[in-house]
Amino acid sequence: MKLTTTTMVTVDGVMQGLGGPDEDRRGGFERGGWVTPYVDDEGMGFLNEVYGRADAFLFGRQTYEIFADSWGTWPDPGDSPIWTALNTRPKYVASTTPFDPKWANTTVLSGDVAVAIRELKAKAGGELEVHGSGILVRWLLDNDLVDEINLLTFPLVVGQGTRLFPDTGPDIALELVGSQAITPSGVTIQVYRPSGRPKYGTVAA
Repeated sequence: MKLTTTTMVTVDGVMQGLGGPDEDRRGGFERGGWVTPYVDDEGMGFLNEVYGRADAFLFGRQTYEIFADSWGTWPDPGDSPIWTALNTRPKYVASTTPFDPKWANTTVLSGDVAVAIRELKAKAGGELEVHGSGILVRWLLDNDLVDEINLLTFPLVVGQGTRLFPDTGPDIALELVGSQAITPSGVTIQVYRPSGRPKYGTVAA
């Protein structure tokens, strides 16, 4: 399976608490719910397509619990590819501490998580998808486990909160393999593939 990540960020790179004011208040975050004003049919169409390609999902512990308490408890609306995918396909959680998952069809990855993920990737299928899960995404990139990145950038500066990438970390070159026109609400969508380390040079006069 191809491991893909899908992340929604603000222009200043914040990915925390996008779904609502009380979704994630860690670190005193007070500006949650910034995605809602920008939801439109074109953006949802892209996400429906992404979720529809999933053969399985991989989550970090925090994002898993957020999804389990929302998508995992909502009744079937009958017309949501996202709900159907999340509630019918296997889910894996990378967690350093054991716990009993409350969402059906969930497996907690323990021990050597990198080995477990490589074994999942070696299985036949389409996509092993990571949504949100910022700490996990950074770790996956550090360990060369990401095949493709879907990045949705929302047109606002939140000014606080956890960002997708920290101030310091490994450098990664990205190959742009797809770009979608701005949605009606101003969201831009890019698809990247990691391509090793960047090249550096000096600008000539």
